[in-house]
Amino acid sequence: MKILMPVLFCLLSFPFMLSAQSADVLLQKVSVTLSAGQEEQAVSLFAQAINANPDKSEMYYWTQVDKNSPVCVKLAQKLALYYKKSRNYDKAYLFYRELLQKTPNDVTFLAGYAETEVCRGREDDALEAYEKILQLDANNLAANIFIGNYLYLKAEQEKKQLDTDFKKLNAPTRMQYARYKDGLSRVLSNGYSKAKEYLQNVIQQFPSTEAQKTLNKIKLIEIEVNR
Repeated sequence: MKILMPVLFCLLSFPFMLSAQSADVLLQKVSVTLSAGQEEQAVSLFAQAINANPDKSEMYYWTQVDKNSPVCVKLAQKLALYYKKSRNYDKAYLFYRELLQKTPNDVTFLAGYAETEVCRGREDDALEAYEKILQLDANNLAANIFIGNYLYLKAEQEKKQLDTDFKKLNAPTRMQYARYKDGLSRVLSNGYSKAKEYLQNVIQQFPSTEAQKTLNKIKLIEIEVNR
């Protein structure tokens, strides 16, 4: 048994050692192909190296890649995509931020950054990114979906708080009722109506059942507030 355990350990460790070796070889080839001006081949080899060992590939990016070279963006994008697919959203965030420092108006990078921020629970930062996307591409579907739903949910929270506070009044006066209705009108104009605009943009491009359900709910709220 004492002899068997070291042998078993070596067998189990071998794939990981091989993986690390493969990453080293691939990264060496990346350097060679970059020196030869073969950028597309270098990017392909770098993607393979990431799959073999993302940590070594990331270190290579930070220490060996000329950050002013055109290929730098392509290599950073490979790392951003890998980490996003691997659900390592903190690492993905770092590389999308790196990409946006180089190309701040790239819609693809902004969308990846926004999606990553949503997954990190940073919806307000995602909102800023999606708003910038719409400045560059007013019909961007993902941005319209996110902002429409974001504004709708915010309005729902505000309306719920207004309703809860009003129900606490045993015998509300006319003034208190008027303030309640004014509050509902503000939520309608600043929240629901704005959400409606974005969700209508979604419907014009894509027959989304969920977006239509939300629009139907907003219509009922409009009737409730305006009656």
